Amino acid sequence: MDLLGPRGDPVPQGRGFSDIPYADWSDYEPDYRFYPGDEIEISLPSAPELNKTVTVQPDGRIALPLISTVMAADRTIGELQTTLTEAYSGQLLRPQVDVIARAAPLKVFVGGEVGTPGVFDLTGDSDALRAVIQAGDFKTSADRSKVIIIRRGPDGRAMMRRADLLRGLKNGDSDVVPLRRFDIVYVPRSGVAEASLFLQQYFRDLSPVQFGFNYALGDRVIQ
Repeated sequence: MDLLGPRGDPVPQGRGFSDIPYADWSDYEPDYRFYPGDEIEISLPSAPELNKTVTVQPDGRIALPLISTVMAADRTIGELQTTLTEAYSGQLLRPQVDVIARAAPLKVFVGGEVGTPGVFDLTGDSDALRAVIQAGDFKTSADRSKVIIIRRGPDGRAMMRRADLLRGLKNGDSDVVPLRRFDIVYVPRSGVAEASLFLQQYFRDLSPVQFGFNYALGDRVIQ
């Protein structure tokens, strides 16, 4: 037991981090939402000549034939289908629009005692251990048993838990934690004080988590 709680458990509130309002950890899987850089396949069975694969632009919009640009960022597949159906209803009789999200890399932030901290695009089924390896692997000063994962919760608040990645390196039975888009993986130096310093300087002050929690699209901020 330490300030971060038992290994593998969610980080308790009010034990050394009372000034950071973390939500309780949950494995809730939210609906996929589009972000700039995503590829989307748009098809209209009644007008196949309008079928198109588009990329969400930096301003969050997509461009399609016959209609004005449409905001796609931070919308689910169902929400975008509804928006496009309404947009095409002025051009087509009873349009049916199908939206398919093509596989997109997971963008995650890896920091702390790794070779090359930064933001990484992970493909396929990714977990915290794979993210650390892609970030240049653990430094010799890393505490591999107390890796911190920060994620956006169901209500938009940040959740935090700790994972023991040391077990996986020893016997393949690691609490690797499957990652989601915009997760933060932080590998602390041995000692809780290092983790506390990171949380204060990076999460609360510099807030790298904002690249996933908030998206500035023109003069509109989507959260």
